[in-house]
Amino acid sequence: MDKPGLRERKKQRTREALTDAAYALFRSNGFDATTVDQIAEAVEVSSRTFFRYFTSKEDVALSLADEQITAMLDSFAAQPADVPVLTGLRRASVEVVRAYEADSDQDRYQRTQDLISTSPALMAACTERGAARLDEVARLVGVRMGVDPTADPRPHLVASVVLCSVQTVITAWRATGRQAPDSELIGQAFDLLSTGLDYPAARN
Repeated sequence: MDKPGLRERKKQRTREALTDAAYALFRSNGFDATTVDQIAEAVEVSSRTFFRYFTSKEDVALSLADEQITAMLDSFAAQPADVPVLTGLRRASVEVVRAYEADSDQDRYQRTQDLISTSPALMAACTERGAARLDEVARLVGVRMGVDPTADPRPHLVASVVLCSVQTVITAWRATGRQAPDSELIGQAFDLLSTGLDYPAARN
């Protein structure tokens, strides 16, 4: 594989500098109070330069979450053809998050999760961005199932659960005091989904 050229490396460094500056400001000022102008000023670039890399401060805050979804879908698509849908999605999700938890992106990953969990606006934006990829996920699920998502409702149902519900329940679990790595909680969420949700009513 060819190494990126000087121009590409410079662009990557600028993108990383903007991300680091944004998170430093989010941490000190709060997400809502931080402006694009402040982020750009911290890196000594113009706001116009900022918008060459990101569309908004929400975009920079959720850039890692977007990367995770893409990596998860790539991993899911690469699973052996005989792997069932939820099993494949579980494997892909756990593997991707575990990799972020373990490598040099660990600090960035944790900063992203902490920021999302403390900002209702970002939590809503994260859910919206996931929902925007609903058709993409449904298509991959349909390919694995051998069905057409435009005719069979199940791929979109699975996609909706994976994109919107799993992260939401992890946030809810953490609010109740559950302490475990995200990769472990994601695995638990998929395990519960695989057993079905029609729980019996408690008898009086």
